Amino acid sequence: SYPEVSWEPMLVDAAAMHLLRRPADFDVILTANMFGDILTDEASMLAGSMGMLPSASLGEGRRGVYEPIHGSAPDIVGQGIANPLATILSAAMLLRHSLGLEQEAQAVEAAVERVLAQGYRTADIAGPGTQVVGTAPMGDRVVEALGG
Repeated sequence: SYPEVSWEPMLVDAAAMHLLRRPADFDVILTANMFGDILTDEASMLAGSMGMLPSASLGEGRRGVYEPIHGSAPDIVGQGIANPLATILSAAMLLRHSLGLEQEAQAVEAAVERVLAQGYRTADIAGPGTQVVGTAPMGDRVVEALGG
């Protein structure tokens, strides 16, 4: 139905290996939920943390469910250490895909990029020369970067 789209069927174990070996070869992965959960957890390590990756389960038209890939993280509830960036970037995906607000989505993504460029990190992505902040302060930095 879509001749302009190239695709390649792949068993999940081979996909897992190729995802780590050649991540740039993948634009979209279409799979069942169970395999998708496994592959997204694996792919999150390419970005440094599960707290960095937004996701979308898209339906017909503009409908979708937008959420970070990391789930609820019950082991860190109430500690103020969760990385909110995947949630914020999921909201940018919602703006773009379901609401058709491209400029607003780009503004959110740019704000996240500015905060990271300023050296702010949650503990899961911290490294030498970065300033570790908690969940709320990271969210506050993004709001400030948006001009709010």
